[in-house]
Amino acid sequence: MPKLARGTRNQMALLSANLLAPNITLLPFNPPSSHLPRNPTLLPSSLQKSLPNPPSHNRTAVAASSSSSSSSPAAAAAAAAAATDLHPPEKNIKSRESRSNWEAFARRVSGEWDGFGAEFTADGKPVELPEAVVPEAFREWGVQLFDWQTQCPTLATDAGDPVLSYKLIKLLPTVGCEADAATRHSIEERVAGGTGNKVSAFGYDSNGCYVAVSALEGRNGRRFLELEHCLVDPGNREARVRVIQVVRVDEGEMRLESLRVFSEQWYGPFQNGEQFGGCAIRESGFASTAAVGESEVAGVWQGTSVAVARFQSEQTDIFHELVVDRPGKSIRNQLGLVLLPKQLWCYFKQNKDGETWGEVGWLLNHGNAMTSRCIFLKDGRLQEIAIGQEIAVLMGI
Repeated sequence: MPKLARGTRNQMALLSANLLAPNITLLPFNPPSSHLPRNPTLLPSSLQKSLPNPPSHNRTAVAASSSSSSSSPAAAAAAAAAATDLHPPEKNIKSRESRSNWEAFARRVSGEWDGFGAEFTADGKPVELPEAVVPEAFREWGVQLFDWQTQCPTLATDAGDPVLSYKLIKLLPTVGCEADAATRHSIEERVAGGTGNKVSAFGYDSNGCYVAVSALEGRNGRRFLELEHCLVDPGNREARVRVIQVVRVDEGEMRLESLRVFSEQWYGPFQNGEQFGGCAIRESGFASTAAVGESEVAGVWQGTSVAVARFQSEQTDIFHELVVDRPGKSIRNQLGLVLLPKQLWCYFKQNKDGETWGEVGWLLNHGNAMTSRCIFLKDGRLQEIAIGQEIAVLMGI
């Protein structure tokens, strides 16, 4: 008797079974498509949640019997759509997260920030205010003034393309409570993003901290960079410090030229500087107060948290969200260390690889600090912005 092919034998078996049991119809079994997972329970939990409930047995039989039509254009399109639903593009997820973090940053950085500011030399000496702005009473008493009373109305957009702008308003010094009727001495406006952009890079954290890098041109063609570090007190979101490092760039060499320091408190929503705290301001001048002790800064520090933005030469975006990274160790010694009032310091140095580090630190309490850092490559290109917290491991080296 001749042998029957496997397919023919299967068909005859089905026919015999159907004749023996006319009320039950058996369908041929087609093996599942090879692109389906062998064991759905091994899928990532995020995909398991997005899958529909397991179909009933009779629906499974129908689906299996229709697998032969999977090569049709309609089926291919449906499969592609399903794959898109199950695997949302990672870029879109990151974009939504980044947008949400920018909105959180915009809410926390926007508002009326009032306080005091002062300028310091590269070795940390306060710079006296111009004699022309000092009230006669102070001159008669021989009082030196180093601090400007300041306003810094700041606004960051929370819709559309990211833009941050602020005004630095310096007020003329006054005697006593004449501060309630203070006169503006100067207004300097800064814009990051949009048509009025003045920065080359802007790194931000959703907690309101940021770092802005701006290129400036001085007299006789001299080139400068301004590295603005804004640190928000983690224990009080309405208090912050801003330290601006003015860096001279000369034939590839970077050298600290001067420092500007601002200690500010939040007084309410953005009003474009129309309201001022006057004598009710919670800050006071600080330039001539004692600087942080060297023994409290120099030594070995271990990072407890850090958020980083790294830059590539082909990148053209201005705004960069700081992303959580693995913290490391830092060693600070006397070389390049500038001690400042308000428990602040500046650390500006060049390492053995020719990289330049421009760092600002804020000692929150003994052995616990916040730091902000810019790293530039040997050719002057910005490589990294990082903001983090550190604890002291070995002090006073």
